[in-house]
Amino acid sequence: VQLVESGGGLVQPGGSLRLSCAASGFTFSRYAMRWYRQAPGKEREWVATITNTGGNTSYGGSVKGRFTISRDNAKNTVYLQMNSLKPEDTAVYYCNVNLRVDYWGQGTQVTVSS
Repeated sequence: VQLVESGGGLVQPGGSLRLSCAASGFTFSRYAMRWYRQAPGKEREWVATITNTGGNTSYGGSVKGRFTISRDNAKNTVYLQMNSLKPEDTAVYYCNVNLRVDYWGQGTQVTVSS
């Protein structure tokens, strides 16, 4: 199983970023996918989940209404569109899949600062 995140970077408050997570090593279309984040000195925080078909999504309270999770099963990729970014969104963002065991990518850094 391999999860590779990309798309992070430095953005000003109010800006947008789109993260991607390319998955391999398992049947992507059969599993829900999740995004988490971890800010310095804080515990890892769940951000969003999307079901295997993409038909249902859910979000953590701090990002609801600003972030959108989506997936392309033909490309084995899950996305996180982040709008109206705030400094408190600064964190390393990870994608995750649970195949009875949790698998994680290496993470991508998102920094929101003026």
